[in-house]
Amino acid sequence: MYRISPQLSEKIKHFATFPQTGVSLRQMVMFGQNPTQGTLFKASQFLSEELPIRLAHRVKELEELPHNLSDMPSIIRVKNWYAQSFQDLVEFPSKEMTPALKDLAKSMNRQSEMQALPENSPNLAMPNGNNQSTRKGVSLSHRYHSAMDGQEWPVEMHSYNERFTKMIEAVKRRHDPVVTTVAQGILEFKQQKRSHIVDTDVQAFLDRFYMSRIGIRMLIGQHIALNKGPSRKDYVGIICTKTNLADMAQEAIDNAKFICEDYYGLFRGPEVHLHCKKDLEFMYVPSHLSHMLFELLKNSLRAVVEQYGTECDEYPPIKLIVAQGKEDIAIKISDEGGGIPRSGVPLVWTYMYTTAPSQHLDPTFDKSDFKAPMAGFGYGLPISRLYARYFGGDLKLISMEGYGTDVYLHLNRISNSDEPLP
Repeated sequence: MYRISPQLSEKIKHFATFPQTGVSLRQMVMFGQNPTQGTLFKASQFLSEELPIRLAHRVKELEELPHNLSDMPSIIRVKNWYAQSFQDLVEFPSKEMTPALKDLAKSMNRQSEMQALPENSPNLAMPNGNNQSTRKGVSLSHRYHSAMDGQEWPVEMHSYNERFTKMIEAVKRRHDPVVTTVAQGILEFKQQKRSHIVDTDVQAFLDRFYMSRIGIRMLIGQHIALNKGPSRKDYVGIICTKTNLADMAQEAIDNAKFICEDYYGLFRGPEVHLHCKKDLEFMYVPSHLSHMLFELLKNSLRAVVEQYGTECDEYPPIKLIVAQGKEDIAIKISDEGGGIPRSGVPLVWTYMYTTAPSQHLDPTFDKSDFKAPMAGFGYGLPISRLYARYFGGDLKLISMEGYGTDVYLHLNRISNSDEPLP
């Protein structure tokens, strides 16, 4: 079992004193269009500095959780994964970078800072000795999205980029079961307390922790995709510059209906009526949108089936309506599934709360972001809200007990909102 040495613990505490740097969707796209080896090398330098800071913040928080939650075996396991990934990232440049590449990295960073810095700006020393300006919004993120083209790059840079990508792929795989393992830690905590309620400060921790995880996986996934080259038309890494809302919604409807009919043994489940312009497109991460729509539709389908029973000949349809505004895309999902009592509405945003029969947690079941087969974990809504908020959107719910529920998903279409870093 991996153990954190005293020296590593001190280094983690040091990195945790530095602020995290948010990146917007637009910055990621600007940076990732037609990337050169120099661009990818520059991105690796950004990740080498930014990811250890983010991981260090999470290790520190996992060590300081309230109510002895930090002592739960599953929480300790997750903390060790984060510490191990921190060590891999901070040690990689010194092990793998040649002296010539180190000099080139310093030169590239100085060039970016000179382009961005106003004269006589004071700098803040970064953990690895680089400088980060604190004035006029100039930060580490400037180095991430500054263009690097029209130059000849040394051969060893390509090799370094490949090795760095393989290393962060291993980090990503290591963290695949984090959501389910943390959830298991919460179950251990609840069993020790002999309580079915998770305190509000623990709920707040889970929001911060899972939001941070979304950001870390977004940065890693984007970097891996850029290094592997363009996958499909209109994609920059894992970001689609022309995400088609009607296509994404229809795919989510088909998937959710299939799961619903299989789960309840139905010949035909409730219909979902889609109201969306066929040509409505915007810049977004399709995997995030797919996850949110699938989870929300699953909830509505389950509510309708359980309200009317599995023997119903004709269920009232669910409506999925998409509206385009100047600032955001708004998606409303309306069902006639009986609604939720007013006292229960705040509970739907809490982790581990569900009205369905609980299902056994298997950390190997889902290796991405917690998709239950139909229901029973109580993670669908709170995780979906984090995805919505990650790029400046939101998720809201209005319910009429005795009738049904409307869920409103707002997605920022300006794409200039920085990550909400905890």
